[in-house]
Amino acid sequence: MEGEGKVDFKASEIEYVSYGGEHHLPLIMNLVDQELSEPYSIFTYRYFVYLWPHLSFLAFHQGKCVGTVVCKMGDHRHTFRGYIAMLVVLNSYRGRGIATELVTRSIKVMMDSGCDEVTLEAEVTNKGALALYGRLGFIRAKRLFRYYLNGVDAFRLKLLFPRPQPNYYNEYTADEARVIVD
Repeated sequence: MEGEGKVDFKASEIEYVSYGGEHHLPLIMNLVDQELSEPYSIFTYRYFVYLWPHLSFLAFHQGKCVGTVVCKMGDHRHTFRGYIAMLVVLNSYRGRGIATELVTRSIKVMMDSGCDEVTLEAEVTNKGALALYGRLGFIRAKRLFRYYLNGVDAFRLKLLFPRPQPNYYNEYTADEARVIVD
């Protein structure tokens, strides 16, 4: 251990794995219960990891689970949306890129699955989370007053994926384009 309880490790020592089944559930639950302000029931955890196991990732250091991200995706108001429900990294492991890697992995799966955007809520007082998501391109879409059980407000953060623009000129040869224009 180094000063302030930070663990000394190399980034290459962190192993990232997809949710692998029921044996990972207690690890996720323990981390979330330990580090987040909101209490969740086992039914909430199961809802996410059973329906979208490919969107949940865990980070391990020397066999110890030190971080996790739990997500979902689906239709929401005429858009296909990803949602980051829980992101946790043990305090002694923060500031070394683990959360960024976990979120980036889940966002990549969401993007590859056709999501148009990703949303989440973060406490307005959680400067670390707001900075992390800001670096990843999330914008503050809305302030939710007294959103959490502890009475703290939340920001709804949103990451919009760029929509591919049609390139009409590449679909035709130069001669075909002249015919269409003329």
